[in-house]
Amino acid sequence: MSTGQSAAAGSTAGALRHVLSHLVTPLLMCIGMGLAYLGAFHAPEPHDLRVDVVGSGPRAQVLAQTLQDKGDGALSVRTVADRASAVNDLKTQQSYGAYLPGKHPELLVATASSDTSATVVEKVFTKVAAAQGDPLKVTDTAPTADGDPTGQGIFFLLVAVSIGSYASVAVIGGAGAALALRIRAALVVGASLVVSAIGAAFAGPLFGLVDHGLGGVWAMAWLYSAGILMVGVGLHTFLKRWTTLGLMVLFVMLNFTSSGGIFRPELQPGFFGSLHAFWNGAGFVEGVRSHVYFGGYALGGHVLVLTLWFVAGLAVMGVAGLAEAKRRSVAAHAQGAAGSRHRAGAESRSVAASRSRVESLSEAERRSEAETGEELEQELEETVAV
Repeated sequence: MSTGQSAAAGSTAGALRHVLSHLVTPLLMCIGMGLAYLGAFHAPEPHDLRVDVVGSGPRAQVLAQTLQDKGDGALSVRTVADRASAVNDLKTQQSYGAYLPGKHPELLVATASSDTSATVVEKVFTKVAAAQGDPLKVTDTAPTADGDPTGQGIFFLLVAVSIGSYASVAVIGGAGAALALRIRAALVVGASLVVSAIGAAFAGPLFGLVDHGLGGVWAMAWLYSAGILMVGVGLHTFLKRWTTLGLMVLFVMLNFTSSGGIFRPELQPGFFGSLHAFWNGAGFVEGVRSHVYFGGYALGGHVLVLTLWFVAGLAVMGVAGLAEAKRRSVAAHAQGAAGSRHRAGAESRSVAASRSRVESLSEAERRSEAETGEELEQELEETVAV
């Protein structure tokens, strides 16, 4: 084999290894997305889903106990004294359905809390009423806005704001890696303001997902977006090209599935239900629901979740700043030592050799810049492709 053929074969083998090494990320994304989405959504079943039976007499007590026993853990059935108590439980998200037995049975639901949960409850009590030979009247005590008839628009708003946020990380963390951390922090603030403003435009004037309280929706979208951006930009200092995968795990695989935007935790496996208590996507979805539909009930807790993620982002960026300062110090020390050695031997080298070294260094820098640009381009492609 000639020298040229050997070089070509070596180049092809090297390019193939490069491609295969970069295929690891999308394959891990495929596995992670399948495990997360199918694990969370493929077979929703109720467990301890709270419903009320209205009434205090023996008939209400027997019905509640019968439903509890037949449910085998699917329902958590309680009795409440009157309709007003049942409505209050629905509007404070302490229950997801209330059945009023009698000649004209009625079911109270709150679709703004969760349309899928309301549907499950309606199926249960439609059978109860049918067994008694009576038609069931369904009353929605907390309907969603006209622009969000399924009640899932807030979830898709979460998706849009999330993608805008973590895709911006690839640009600020990658293309802006040479910038001082304070400048990247300013870019984080600016990008989160723009992303949250776009989200508010989607929620209000463009699609009418909410019919009031748009200012509060924007504020929570900004807090949510800024938290993701700060965590991501801070992690980029350590993870580099693996940042996209890390953010996918944090803010897609675990985040979307535990947000409660499609199925509340009472319809999901326990793992995702437990994440719902403190993950930032759940904080945003439940915070918007509370603000828009439930008079701000428990809003403080949801905002606290978003704030804690924001603080965590500040902490990650702070640690990244310390790590970068240490790296600069080590690099400056090494450069100074190399410069001293260079000056000591410069007198014995010719001008031609010096020029050759400069050209070699420039070529190495160009190759380094090209490789960095290639990595950034791939990171952006992986981010946007999702």
